Amino acid sequence: MTLPLSESRNLRTGDVPWDEGIWNPPPASHPPDRVDVAILGSGIMGAILAERLADGTRSVALFDRRPPGCGSTAASTAEVMWAMDVPLLHLTAKLGEGEAARRWRRVFAAVRDLAQRIDTLGDCADRVERPTLYLAGNILDEAALAREAALHRRHRLPSTFLTATEVAQRFGIAPRAGIVSDGGFEIDPVAMCHALLHHAVRHGATLSYPIDVVALHPAEDGVELECSNGHRCVAAKVVLATGYERAQLFLPPAFKLLSTFAIATPPGVAPLWGENTMIWEAADPYLYVRTNMEGRIIAGGEDIETADEPARDALIGASAGRIAAKLEALLNARRIVIDRAWGATFGSSPDGLPAIGPTSLMPDIWLSAGYGGNGIAFAALAAQLLERSLRGEDDPDAACFDPYRFE
Repeated sequence: MTLPLSESRNLRTGDVPWDEGIWNPPPASHPPDRVDVAILGSGIMGAILAERLADGTRSVALFDRRPPGCGSTAASTAEVMWAMDVPLLHLTAKLGEGEAARRWRRVFAAVRDLAQRIDTLGDCADRVERPTLYLAGNILDEAALAREAALHRRHRLPSTFLTATEVAQRFGIAPRAGIVSDGGFEIDPVAMCHALLHHAVRHGATLSYPIDVVALHPAEDGVELECSNGHRCVAAKVVLATGYERAQLFLPPAFKLLSTFAIATPPGVAPLWGENTMIWEAADPYLYVRTNMEGRIIAGGEDIETADEPARDALIGASAGRIAAKLEALLNARRIVIDRAWGATFGSSPDGLPAIGPTSLMPDIWLSAGYGGNGIAFAALAAQLLERSLRGEDDPDAACFDPYRFE
């Protein structure tokens, strides 16, 4: 049986604030013929997986049709948070409080584990701890936000409810009730991706690009990867970390694509609010805002329910203007100058949680799709789940993120 693999998309258009650079060292000139784990995709998801799995006990190979970190990773605003797009209050209504909190606690643990691993590497200095501020909106008003904060505290998630007056006094922005939470951080997504890949390569992983894996074939001792250049590789396990270029035969239709937009100011503009906190809204459409080490303000939102690239690209200018206007209102009419603007493909799921786990169509193939606003956090979670699976251990939370949980 031959199964076609991932879509090919123009994942983003416009100018991002990250230095994409050139991957150094150069790609592997001869991809391996046999490997323990093959990871398809070398964006931030593939990089986090490779860093975790290339531990000297197994051979790891990454394949990508692009240079590493040059697809959706470069479009990310890289706010690494454990609070998710679907509020805990809403997930509790669907699953019950215990099950909803179990999922949130596991993502929180994955975020903190990733922070520790990054710091241990010692060559990822752009990681900065930031509080997050979740503002009331049309999804959670002030009263609902207070109940959301109470749920967080009940399940040992570090959050505090603030009134509108308290938010304005502490952060110097327009008064609106909010939840302030600890445990999140910001990064440069491309620099972090490259640093993690360098670590994996130093520990024996290989990275091959540009090379397109066009099909997977069942093999007696795993899965055979068929590449567009004729190369074939047999892997004991294959991980599909192809991001928003979906492996459609494997990824269930509940995981959908849409488009999102973002802007960045010139360097040196920040700080314009207290603590350079990462800000986002319980609203649809939403606004999210952060700063970076250059003093840029990076903001985004204005999602649309289509992944059509020409339609997305035609809206970059108008969407950028709306994001800037919302940001000016949040900052009490401080003028915002747009230096960079971009649009990108994005993914969502009904419960705001990722698709992580073995596929149902072929053995020895894993999906690692971080759909939702927490893609980097979900990558850290996927690394934990996959590492445990490769050791032959059961993870008590694996079913919570199973790709087929909506079927």
